[in-house]
Amino acid sequence: MASMQEIPARGGKAARLARGRSVRLVNTHGSQVVDTWAFNADDLDEFMSMEHCRPTWQRTMPRVGDGLLTNKRRAILTLVEDSSPGIHDTLLSACDRYRYESLGHRGYHESCTENLHRAMADLGLKPPEVPCPLNMWMNIPVRPDGSLAFEPTVCKPGDHVLLRAELNAIVVFSACPMDLNPINAGKTLNAHFQIV
Repeated sequence: MASMQEIPARGGKAARLARGRSVRLVNTHGSQVVDTWAFNADDLDEFMSMEHCRPTWQRTMPRVGDGLLTNKRRAILTLVEDSSPGIHDTLLSACDRYRYESLGHRGYHESCTENLHRAMADLGLKPPEVPCPLNMWMNIPVRPDGSLAFEPTVCKPGDHVLLRAELNAIVVFSACPMDLNPINAGKTLNAHFQIV
């Protein structure tokens, strides 16, 4: 079993995950959103796609046992365990410089989009695009009028998800650096993962 690896606060980390192996993603402090991507290691143009998952699940959040589908409608990962309340977001794109500018930030700000590119570059890879991530533990309730709320996570320290690879995959995690709304409960922290 591999050792626990850190996803640095406001940073990202990528890893190769062979078909049949699993990765345990841990919300170490209980309040950190982790943007999550998966790419087919043999064809980066195939990647986990929230737009393809939602119509198959017929809901906006995955449940234990659900396949996480690619843009070719194949399962690349399966959600095997979830010790948290199961509140995750599939609607919002990864934060980027333009998002922070739209919220009034001036100057440089870390972003999940940048973290994706940097983490994959550490493996000598380049993502073909920035797919909409599975935002683990991000709490974005849809109100009755269709509007979105941005709320803190509802899990506790040490909550985890276990994801099994159904294809040879590149998994990428970003400890979201968003600090201009409440999704990270006012602080941005590290998280951890372990290949099992």
